[in-house]
Amino acid sequence: MYEPRKATTPSRHAERAAYDEKTVHEILDEALLCHVAFVANDHPQVLPMLLVRIGSTAYFHTSTGSPMARTAAKTGAVDITLEVSILDALVLARSAFHHSANYRSVIAHGEATLVRSEQAKREVLDALMEKLLPGRSGVVRPPASDELRRTAILALELTQVSAKVRTGPPADDPDDVALGCWAGLVPMSEIRLTPVPSPDLAQGIEVPSCLRADVAGD
Repeated sequence: MYEPRKATTPSRHAERAAYDEKTVHEILDEALLCHVAFVANDHPQVLPMLLVRIGSTAYFHTSTGSPMARTAAKTGAVDITLEVSILDALVLARSAFHHSANYRSVIAHGEATLVRSEQAKREVLDALMEKLLPGRSGVVRPPASDELRRTAILALELTQVSAKVRTGPPADDPDDVALGCWAGLVPMSEIRLTPVPSPDLAQGIEVPSCLRADVAGD
C-alpha cells in the first residue's frame, strides 16, 4: 500500500484514487508509453518515453546528452512527475457537460536518479524489451558497451504515487434521462495490428511466433 500524500491526492473526485500496489502496478505494466515532466533551463518540459517497472521502481531511458540526463548527472537527481494513462471507453452522456471517459491512470512524483552500473542498465533494457514483446531480448543483439555509455537510464522509486480510475456509465442529471439522444459507453482498447516488415529485411525471415500470437484476430 502506497501512503497517500498531498501531491498524490486528487483535488477532484478523490473517491477515484487508489493507492494499493496491485492497481498501481497493473496500470504501469500495461501502459507502454509514459510522459515525464521536469524543468530544464527554467522551462517546463514533457517527454513521451517507454516505461518499465521492476518491483517498486519505474525506469525509463534517454540519451546521456538530454537535459534530463545532464541534470541528473550534475546534481545527482532530477525532480520529475511521471504520468501514464489508459483509455478504456468514451462516456457519451445526454448533456455535453457530462461527457467523459473511462480511464486508468497513474501519477508519480519524486527524484529520478541515474542507473550507473552497466549490468543494471542491461537488466533494465532487457526487462523493457520483454515488456514490448516477450522473448525479444533473447533474439536481438544486446547493447554494446559504447551504446550503454550513450544511454541514460533513470530510476524513480514509487513512493509518492497514486492511481486514478473512472468506470461506469454516464452520470446524467435526472432531468436529462428522458432526452431523446443515445447515451452509453464506446469501449476503447489498444491492439496490435499485422506486423509490417522492415524494407531491408532478408527474405525467409518469418514473423516471430510470439508476435503472431499477439496480433488482434489471431
